[in-house]
Order: sequence, then C-alpha cells, then structure tokens
Amino acid sequence: MARREQVMRMSVEQPLWRALTAYRVLTMLYAVGLFATAYDEYDRPGIAIAYFVVLFVWTLATLPRVQNAVACTKRFLAVDLSIALIGILLTPLVADDHHVSSGGPTLPSIWTAGSVLAFAIKGGWRWAAFASTPVAAANLIERGSPARDTVHNVILVWVASIAIGYVVEVARASERTLARALEIEAATRERERLARDIHDGVLQVLAMVQRRSLSLGGEAAELGRMAGEQEVALRMLVSGGLVPVSHASEDAAQGAVVRAVEAPEEEDDGPVDLRTLLAPYAAAKVGFAEPGAPVLLPAPAARELAAAVGAALDNVHRHAGEDARAWILVEDEPAEVVVTVRDDGPGIPEGRLAQAEGEGRLGVALSIRGRLRELGGSAELISVPGQGTEVELKVPKERKNDRANDGKAERR
Repeated sequence: MARREQVMRMSVEQPLWRALTAYRVLTMLYAVGLFATAYDEYDRPGIAIAYFVVLFVWTLATLPRVQNAVACTKRFLAVDLSIALIGILLTPLVADDHHVSSGGPTLPSIWTAGSVLAFAIKGGWRWAAFASTPVAAANLIERGSPARDTVHNVILVWVASIAIGYVVEVARASERTLARALEIEAATRERERLARDIHDGVLQVLAMVQRRSLSLGGEAAELGRMAGEQEVALRMLVSGGLVPVSHASEDAAQGAVVRAVEAPEEEDDGPVDLRTLLAPYAAAKVGFAEPGAPVLLPAPAARELAAAVGAALDNVHRHAGEDARAWILVEDEPAEVVVTVRDDGPGIPEGRLAQAEGEGRLGVALSIRGRLRELGGSAELISVPGQGTEVELKVPKERKNDRANDGKAERR
C-alpha cells in the first residue's frame, strides 16, 4: 500500500511581515500628509516633493519584498535604509530653521521605523541594533544638537526594534521546538500502529512456533529456540523504536516544516455493524452476547475495536489455559459502545502487566489500550487472582474532533 507524506507549515513571523507591509504604506501616506499640512515651513519644497515621489514609488514597488524573509534580501534592506537616511539628512536643507529647531518631523517621519523593523524581523535583535545606529546618528545630525525630544525618539526606536528582533528570535526557536514535538508525536503514533500489527501477527506466530517446537523435541526444538530468540529481538525493536531525523529546521520562507509519513487512511464505507465483526470470535469456549439491534460504528473504529477484542481473547488463550472459558458482552449505550471480555482463568498477578510491558510484551499496552486511546475511548482491566480477568472497552460513537469539524462545517 502506498504511503503519503503529510506536510504542515507553521510560521509565527508571517503576521509580522503582513503588519510591516501595511505599516509602510500607511506611514508613507502619513509622511506625505505631514508635508502637505506644513508646506509653508519648507524653503525648498521642490526637493521635498521629488523625495516624496521617490518614497511613494519605492514603497509601493517594494511591497512584495516585505512579504516574507526570503524576498527581503540584504540588498533591499540596505537600499531601503539608505532612502530613510537620505530623507532625514535632507530635512534641514529643505525646511526652514524654525521647523528644525522646533522639532518638526523629518521628511520620512515615522516611515523610517519600518526600515528598522524590516531588519529586526529579518535578522533578529542584532540586525535591529545595526540598523538603529545610523538612524540615530542621522537624527542627531539633522537636529544639530542632542535635544531631549530627539534623544527620546532615538532611544524609543532603538529599544522597540531590538525588542521586536528578540521576540522574533524567540518565536522562531519556539516554532522549531513545536515542529519537532509534532513530528515526534506523529512518529510515535506510527510506531504504536506498527507495533500493534506486529504483535497481532508476527509475534504471536513466533510464540506459537516456539511452544509447539519445544514440545516436539529434536530438530524442531532448535527451530523453536531460534523462533524464541527472534521473538525477543523483535519485541525489543518494537518497544524501543526509532524517531526519524527532524525536518523542522526548514523555516526560510513560510515557517517551520513538519513532515510525517503515514499510511493512507482506509476508505470509510459508512457505519458498520460491530456484531458482524465480533461474531466470528464466538466458539465452543467463547460466549457471545449481543443486542438485538445493529450496533453501528464508523468502519475504522469498528475494525480497531474488534481487533482489540481479538487481542484480549488471545491473551485469554495464551495465559488462562486451553480449558479457560471467555464471554463477550456488547452493550449499545446512547453515547458509546461498551464491549466486555471476561474469562474464568486464574487472573493476573499484581504488577504483572507493568513487568510484561518492561519486557517488551505490549499486548495490553498497544493492542488493547493503544487502539482504544486513538479512538478516543478507554480500556479498563480488572483482574483478581483466582477469579479471572475482565477487560472493559469503551468507544464513543462520535469523536470530539469529528464533532468540532461538523460544527465548523455548519458555521460555514
């Protein structure tokens, strides 16, 4: 069966680029408006108008450059910052002395902060500090003296840009950590699924071969010994598992990337009557009690629940002895389906399940509890030494995420 690769992209900085795009346009219009309202304060308005034409064209033409980190190149940042610095230094040449001495706005005004913020989002707080320094120097040169309001504005731009740059760095690190965690979770789920399949098939066959061969003796006993060794090795491999190398470092343009390779989901043919899947388990020593009406569950959930029941019965045959009897009881509740598997065997000694899991024997942990956990249900095992074992399996008829998806679809 072919496998598919699921790719999820995450980017906490992408909203910052969108905000920067809007900021540049709005502050460009704001700078033009300030110039228009204080037109009489400019001795050389022609030079100012030429600068604003360049600023207007540059801002609109470079909007694609501030869409993401890849498009925002170092060359663009250098030219962008140069335009801001030129505008600041041109201010005392085109405005009268009163405008400059009274602390009037520079030609680019607060548009300059957009250039510094682009450095911060692109490269973090170090790039922000680098870009803030020439802006601070240009503002001091434009004013001619370190006035209080000028120093205040310089420090504000410096601190704000460095803080935003630091937040971006922290966000990127958190993004990569989250991507890695999601990848490990996906790998763990896949490993558990494979472990269940292996336990239900290969491991049980190897265990049967070992028991039968040892009872036959001779060359068959050697075959049984080899089967036992392979069973132990396979159990260790299944219980340990490997987590693939992370691909979460790919965050250049659209954020971190999580890749999870999974088997394609089986086609859902609609609800399935659980009774038809459990009926084959009925035998001379296995009783089966079912409701009179169909017990409908989604096909994947019904198959997984039936497999969990099969794993529970397999444990009865293996650990309770050939003469042990078992009973399957199906209950169709309004919100969930409950299947109980009970036997009259010797029961499970206290602490035996934890010991078996530590030895790599994951029949209860994966084949039963693992299946029910993925279905949003639960598996409860009750055993009293000398009085048999009871396994209660509960599966909700509708999973929480399915209800959430249905609610979203209705709202749409």
